[in-house]
Amino acid sequence: MEIIFCSSNEKKKIEIQQKVGNIYTIKNLNDLGYTEDIPETADTFAGNALLKAEFGFKKYGKPCFSDDSGLEVEALNNEPGVYSARYAGDPRSDERNMDKLLQVLEGVENRNACFKTVLAYIDNSGKEHYFEGKIEGKITKEKRGDGGFGYDPIFIPNGFNKTFAELSLEEKGKISHRALAVEKFIKHLNQEN
Repeated sequence: MEIIFCSSNEKKKIEIQQKVGNIYTIKNLNDLGYTEDIPETADTFAGNALLKAEFGFKKYGKPCFSDDSGLEVEALNNEPGVYSARYAGDPRSDERNMDKLLQVLEGVENRNACFKTVLAYIDNSGKEHYFEGKIEGKITKEKRGDGGFGYDPIFIPNGFNKTFAELSLEEKGKISHRALAVEKFIKHLNQEN
């Protein structure tokens, strides 16, 4: 079965395809030749995920899903939150976002943070479904590791001494916020089909 992932992010697609295995084929917007950004104008993760999934469902008429993810830092009243990808402004830059966050947190003792994902899925009938994943951790004082993407080099999940960027794709794939949401999504797909 083919499901459209309404995103151009190749690294997210690889993470998700690895989780779903061979039962489902995940095609993203790049695979379909769509290169424009879908506006994320909602003020919640669920709202942004739904906007992208609805766009794909209307455009392609097939089951579609999308996610919106972000980093919530306790000491910053859960910022950057839904603005995580554009925290340092446009054009988007993981490096500038991390640099800004580290600078804002300079001298701040409370480094507690969490990564959150909400995945919105629209099935063949047009019905909406939501799946959430969350992982708690801490923000480092410097970047570590060269794997992953986004804020991975400055986030250490609780129970680990490595950042997401220092973990292997397999290790991260077992514990990440996206992995937890995708696991719930896969359970739903397996019950649906």
